[in-house]
Amino acid sequence: MDGERAHRVGGGLGAVDRERVQQIGFAAGLGAVAGAAVGSGWAPVRGAVLGAAGMAAVEAVARARQKADEIPALWSRIAASGAIAAPAGWVAGRLGARPAAVAVGAGAVAGALGIRPQKVVLGPALGAAAGGLLGRRVNAATMAAATVVGFRVVSAAVFRDAQVRLLAAAVPADQLPFVVPLEARTRYVGTGYVRELASVIGGTYTAANPDVGIVADLDDLAGPDFDPDRADPLVREFYEHTTRFALDIVPEWRLWVRPGYLLYRTLVARPLGQANVPANQKETLRGVRSRIDTVSDPTGAISVRGWIRSTADTDEPIYVGIYTTYRHEGRGYVSVGFPVPQGDFTATLLPVGRPDGGLTLTSRSDLPHPGHYLVYVDPQSRDLTALEVPGFAEQLDVWADGDQLRADHAFSVFGFPFLVLHYTIRRKDPPPERRPAQPDGGQTRL
Repeated sequence: MDGERAHRVGGGLGAVDRERVQQIGFAAGLGAVAGAAVGSGWAPVRGAVLGAAGMAAVEAVARARQKADEIPALWSRIAASGAIAAPAGWVAGRLGARPAAVAVGAGAVAGALGIRPQKVVLGPALGAAAGGLLGRRVNAATMAAATVVGFRVVSAAVFRDAQVRLLAAAVPADQLPFVVPLEARTRYVGTGYVRELASVIGGTYTAANPDVGIVADLDDLAGPDFDPDRADPLVREFYEHTTRFALDIVPEWRLWVRPGYLLYRTLVARPLGQANVPANQKETLRGVRSRIDTVSDPTGAISVRGWIRSTADTDEPIYVGIYTTYRHEGRGYVSVGFPVPQGDFTATLLPVGRPDGGLTLTSRSDLPHPGHYLVYVDPQSRDLTALEVPGFAEQLDVWADGDQLRADHAFSVFGFPFLVLHYTIRRKDPPPERRPAQPDGGQTRL
């Protein structure tokens, strides 16, 4: 081994060792806080010492057994969730909540974080059972930790399919062509994201590009399931010249998801400036402003297309999506990246033609690429760590209805539908004149 290579390998091992020490140290600190909370009524110092030692041991063993491209073992994640719940339960107890009420609250939060509808119901039910059994025997911190650990154990036994899977760890972006490797570099995404991105990657920024689409050419999506030549001309025009159209949206939420969504929206979506879907039709009556900001390279070719939707009166972000296309094994795909701080949530969709000349974009496919991915972008190396989210699915259907378009955008989680966005899509101005027919008899595009 030459000296340079030995230096690189040695430095890499040192970095790994330092990272492991930091992880164990963080786990020890978490355990100390949890132990102090659990032991607050009898011996907080002793509890902190025991908690620190226990969580440090759990982390050390889990990391030692962890293989490449794997997330830490489930049992270690369960232990960590219990340690996180304990101080939260202590705070609730100090505010006057009884242990039984803390159990129900802890179960409800754990169930909501599980996303799956069955888990949303299981959480508070299990919390109520735990409160009935242990409510007078333990303090609020212990109750919260026991409820969360119990919920995680029962969930793991009942729901065997994974909610997330580690797809890749610290790999170059070209190894994951189905994700969009563009992150937000601040805590707030907002409607100025593309402008800020242009200042980082270079290129010419154009705000509200007047005549551009979310795809450059519908032909880029051709494949065995979609023939662009059979698409309705209005559908083609919409995808290639999206900014010519105005959108009206009517959200249809399932009742079971509304409370959780309102909580998510308040605590996450609005502070983040991303994925802030209207909660009801009344909000959509305020109007939706739709624009596409672009970044172009020195040749004038568009390298970034950011479709930004916001409320018409306040410009509050609804969502910011970066639209890309790519081809793999004779098929075209659409990948939409939704930037989040230091990462991205990507939806990769398969184009499928409709008999009426419309277009379906769906993640429901047995092919390897369609799906949803949560990506972390390393700020120094630009390597990607990606989680697959197999339980999430969406399908967008667009079709012509006279001189306008209709669209239904349906979302589900673990087979349970929870939201459909109904769109009416109209031209802002009269349609442009048709181009002369091509000499070879090819389809005339608008």
